[in-house]
Amino acid sequence: MADIQLKGVKKRFGKVQTIHGVDLEIKHGEFVVFVGPSGCGKSTLLRLIAGLETISDGDIYIADKLVNDAEPADRGVSMVFQSYALYPHMTVEQNMGFGLKMNGVSKEDAKKQVLLAAKTLQLEPLLQRRPKELSGGQRQRVAIGRSIVRNPAAFLFDEPLSNLDAELRVEMRLQIAKLHQELDTTMVYVTHDQVEAMTLADKIVVLKEGQIEQVGSPLELYNKPVNTFVAGFIGSPRMNFIEAKVVDMTDSLLHVKLNDDQVLALPTEAQGKVDIGDSVKVGIRPEHLEIGGTGDYQIEFSSEVVERLGNSTYLFGNFAGQGGFIVHHPGDKEIHSFETTKLGLHVQDCHVFNQDGICITS
Repeated sequence: MADIQLKGVKKRFGKVQTIHGVDLEIKHGEFVVFVGPSGCGKSTLLRLIAGLETISDGDIYIADKLVNDAEPADRGVSMVFQSYALYPHMTVEQNMGFGLKMNGVSKEDAKKQVLLAAKTLQLEPLLQRRPKELSGGQRQRVAIGRSIVRNPAAFLFDEPLSNLDAELRVEMRLQIAKLHQELDTTMVYVTHDQVEAMTLADKIVVLKEGQIEQVGSPLELYNKPVNTFVAGFIGSPRMNFIEAKVVDMTDSLLHVKLNDDQVLALPTEAQGKVDIGDSVKVGIRPEHLEIGGTGDYQIEFSSEVVERLGNSTYLFGNFAGQGGFIVHHPGDKEIHSFETTKLGLHVQDCHVFNQDGICITS
């Protein structure tokens, strides 16, 4: 069973600490995605699991075996990098089988394993081509195939789709998702693209400055973010945040006043979490705002830019003097730039964050 456990893992480069005591458990067969902005430590964490970087403190277990000092080749994992790293003078078949050859696997057995992997990845017609004759997506599939033939206990992906165009990224996401279903193997995947994280993962690990902010399923993170960082990072477009002030509270209701003096009564047990007079932020996702809708409350919105995509409409503008407000409407909507409209919102779709950015409604 390819369980992966990280216990108090830290990484320092000289005096600079980049990973700060990470504790994480990845169960056999899970597809886990590390996501976060550039420099958050997600690739470093993946390289620590792979053995390409040495940990400074803590322990890493793979299949219940302590691997702190184990060589990368002895950890039972296989890594797919952002760059394809294919040998240009070798055919697809030779590239995929090179690792087996170096490990002394017989030609006959190596060929069988390569053909099996090629069939899984739909590479059979390309086996005699060289990398220069392949598209970017085909090269990435070859790099994945090279990992598959090793039959690892876990696959590690380090932003494997970042070099591909938008259409190929979608295609390769589907390929990787199908591969996970077919192989039933543990996969750990690094990306800065939260759409990739949401569509691929069983479990998402959101990282910020070398620390875990939240771990959960895609819908858990979408519906119940623990803080403003996770709320703003998960979801496309990002969540809107409205500045507000606490004016009253009961055992089950929090009353907050927005910048336009409108008061919202939000269902939450806020006693002991905020005080009257505290500044808070009310979070509402763009897709939860209804143009001209009724909802529980209506707020006034001034559009500045309108993007029509046919199947959806995006409005960018401001509310109560706050810029950067986004509204997502399914389908086409006849609304124009510099037009004022009413937006309906439902209180069950609102999230409240205290002065420290911690969600008090999830």
